[in-house]
Amino acid sequence: MKRLVRDVDFNEFLKVLRREGRPRYLPFYEHIASPGFIARRTETQFDRMTLNDAGFWEIYVDFWLGMGFDCVPMEISLNCPMPQGHSGLSEMSEAHVVFRNRREFEEYPWPDVSKPIDFHHFETVAKLLPEGVKIVGGVMAGPYEWCSQMMGTVGMSYLLADDPELVEMVFAKIGSLHHGAMRQLATMDSIGALRQGDDLGFKTATFLPPALIRKLVLPTYKKMAEEAHRNGKPFILHSCGNLGTIYEDLIEFCKIDAKHSFEDVILPVDEFKRQYGKRITPLGGLDVDVICRTPEPELRAYARRKIEECFADGCWALGTGNSLTNYMPVENYIAVLEEGMKVSG
Repeated sequence: MKRLVRDVDFNEFLKVLRREGRPRYLPFYEHIASPGFIARRTETQFDRMTLNDAGFWEIYVDFWLGMGFDCVPMEISLNCPMPQGHSGLSEMSEAHVVFRNRREFEEYPWPDVSKPIDFHHFETVAKLLPEGVKIVGGVMAGPYEWCSQMMGTVGMSYLLADDPELVEMVFAKIGSLHHGAMRQLATMDSIGALRQGDDLGFKTATFLPPALIRKLVLPTYKKMAEEAHRNGKPFILHSCGNLGTIYEDLIEFCKIDAKHSFEDVILPVDEFKRQYGKRITPLGGLDVDVICRTPEPELRAYARRKIEECFADGCWALGTGNSLTNYMPVENYIAVLEEGMKVSG
């Protein structure tokens, strides 16, 4: 494994997130990396391991450190049992439905709000971090994603017409678990910033009407951001899709500090930065499809253009527009990071 080595300090990434001064190098950021990508990069069988296997977290941490990151992105799932589905790479929208009515909602084995996730994994990773590196931590999958899986997209659509109060109850319950997790994560010294992933849309719009998102989802984001800020830490939102109708709400009401997930066909990261960059930090944004399919010379030129456009004011971190996928060529991504390594603050 070709290691990318530099003297990192999470405080440099904090400058980016807070838009407070230019960092001395261009920080890197990703939301997640697929097990398959990690396995290929580290030349291990990481994609066959579970969180509790010996060596899992050691490989995971070294994966990020070996690419010049000053943070380790990390998320742990809610302690909410879900059906297995079909164990495929993708599932139908109703594959994980756990309740369709009030009785099933009330009978569901909800975790206690004081133990919404297994926090000990964060403690394990904290012991593996060298000086200057912090965790960017949160809950795996956001309020909308959990609710739409538990009710199913079709099921939730019917319930919005037949029993909207039940839909509100589900979002309130899931929101309380996310808030409870964030309240505890925010107090951990090893966590330098809080983050939440929650895909709210697709190419042309949000999944739910903006008014419903404002009512059901955004209040939870606001509470999570407040917990982060109360402990002096920034809050990052990763959300795919066309969110043009709610960006003002995310910035002014929820008070998120940074946004991740961009697609050139929806809103290129450099255009987002021109529109909102004075109030919020964009992260990543290099189109996954471009990284996967572009020959190296052209890819390096593409990365340099994005760096020139987005890092001119020092308020940006280099990375993909979505995640490190199973099908992304490792060598292509490393080429992108190498271009970032050439940049000083």
